[in-house]
Amino acid sequence: MPFILIKGTFHVAGGSPDGDSIHFNPTDPSLFNEVQGHVGITNGHAQLRVEGIDALETHWTAPGKGGGTFHQPHKWAAKARDRLIDFVGIRNVTWNAAGTRVASADDGTEGFILCRAADKFKRPVSFVYAGATDKGDGASVTLDLALLKKSFNHHALEEGLAYPTFYRGLFFDLRQELTRASHSARTAKKGLWPDDMTNAGFDATDVTAMQEQVVILPKLFRRIALELSQTGSATGFKKAMVASKEAVFDLVDQNFTHFDTFIDQPPGTVHISLTRKPEELVFDPMPLRPADHFVKTVHAMQSAKKPEEVAAHHDAAFTDWAEAPEGTA
Repeated sequence: MPFILIKGTFHVAGGSPDGDSIHFNPTDPSLFNEVQGHVGITNGHAQLRVEGIDALETHWTAPGKGGGTFHQPHKWAAKARDRLIDFVGIRNVTWNAAGTRVASADDGTEGFILCRAADKFKRPVSFVYAGATDKGDGASVTLDLALLKKSFNHHALEEGLAYPTFYRGLFFDLRQELTRASHSARTAKKGLWPDDMTNAGFDATDVTAMQEQVVILPKLFRRIALELSQTGSATGFKKAMVASKEAVFDLVDQNFTHFDTFIDQPPGTVHISLTRKPEELVFDPMPLRPADHFVKTVHAMQSAKKPEEVAAHHDAAFTDWAEAPEGTA
């Protein structure tokens, strides 16, 4: 299936961009009607989700009431954010005193995205490009490897500024090239890779340590931050992940399973590691599962006396890839 080319401008003033998300004002908003799913537009802007990458969190607000806001080590979170802003041609960025919001910028720079779908948070899942193109707005485009290599998505992985994070729906050839770019950066020890602890392992002692010292896959960080903030300890993290049943496809063994399968945590400890490289997993977006599902799982784990009581809290969202009917994920 080809991508839809959508022209527009990139914006950061008044916002809080990070390394894998930025505001985009489409020249023709009606083109978003052509993608799968619903795109949310506020004040003319859609918040993009950059396909295939996960940059360290500059500011992540946990779902659910009183969830809190978390960040990862500033050095690499800021480098990815600043690289995206620079890539799309935005200059003279000034931040508020806290460094959390853009006070002013020379933004509104020209560019385009290639998009096929929106995620469950109403963000267009996009390949991001700066500058003009001779292709027409709304054109149907086959994304070949030459064009992929010009995207911010590819640059971020090639420079070691983000983790490869793949979801169902990303074409095999694109995923393969993004994996190659990430492998190249890791081998050359570019960017965050010398500091990465995802597979080597780390101690999730408290929220402060996780935010200031531990460089890991953001998807793993977000779940650990929730566990720590809700319970005060990460000793029960693995059990909470088992109960959560987060569906993944393992590219190594070609097997459908759950995320917890690849989380190693000796009982009674807070030492955690991922036993697969991030690019060796393909995640199911589980569009019917509420964003606060893991928080509810953690709460259920605290109050349940028996394992089967935890399972009882699960909503109607599909928790296994193979169970989801065609077109739902």
